[in-house]
Amino acid sequence: MIFEMTIQVRVSNIEEGQKWYETLLNRKPDFVPHEGFAEWELISGCWLQVAEGILIEGNGPLRLGVTNIEAERDRLVEALKINYFEIHSRPEVPVKWGTFTDPWGNRLGFFEYLDKSEERERIKTIIGTIEI
Repeated sequence: MIFEMTIQVRVSNIEEGQKWYETLLNRKPDFVPHEGFAEWELISGCWLQVAEGILIEGNGPLRLGVTNIEAERDRLVEALKINYFEIHSRPEVPVKWGTFTDPWGNRLGFFEYLDKSEERERIKTIIGTIEI
């Protein structure tokens, strides 16, 4: 039985990496168990680990669900100076999405539900409230 998950990205400098991910996620880490490592619980039971170490090429993307992909893209272009990225959609896919990289080459991205009533139901199911 699987009941939790973690995904780890590597950065060459934990101070810079932690600061970058704090800006991305709009908050400090939930857990810093030791030097060179920081963790955020993104939703209950789902953890993002940022670890200082040897960079691994070709991972990801880790895509995060957002309620306004354009606003989040614009925020990160300004706050983190990431490259402007295209937002994609296909008629058979219920979300639009975009991919970008962090300064260490980790592939990240966002997705947004096209059907806002489905989005509200997903949020309610996952976190129990709807505060958008």
